[in-house]
Amino acid sequence: MPATKSGAQVNDWGRHETEEERADRKWGELIQEIRVAQTGVQILFGFLLTVVFQQKYDSLAQIDKTIYIVTVVLGAATTGALIGPVSLHRLVSGRRVKPEAVEWASRMTFVGLALLLATMTSSLVLILRVATHNAVVPWIVAAVVVWYALCWYVIPLWTRRRHTTE
Repeated sequence: MPATKSGAQVNDWGRHETEEERADRKWGELIQEIRVAQTGVQILFGFLLTVVFQQKYDSLAQIDKTIYIVTVVLGAATTGALIGPVSLHRLVSGRRVKPEAVEWASRMTFVGLALLLATMTSSLVLILRVATHNAVVPWIVAAVVVWYALCWYVIPLWTRRRHTTE
């Protein structure tokens, strides 16, 4: 990439930013994305933590208790992955590794979103099993998972492929 007089790199998209400026911009965008996901995860995880203390929990079938435990563990893992970038930033701040920190934080966020998909799926399975005891539950869950996959992965990847210039 050619450099301007200020040392900023001019990339194919016409941005005039140094590597540090680009890392700062990408970090700000990533943190905004994480804030959206974290709020939902924290609410869901908080709700999940209270279920075991409800009177009805003891009457659940063993399979439902197992699904609940898996869901709580997935929720905890999701929370860790989505809060990880904040800890990473705090621990490496001022060490001149922001581009690398942005890359690792982005990876953690992607893992967090995959774990969120698993958490949402298992939560839906548990809730619909308890609420309906209906054989149509797997079909409903599958439809919702397809919808999540479409919104979270297929459309973004299609957009990236279709509109990214080489």
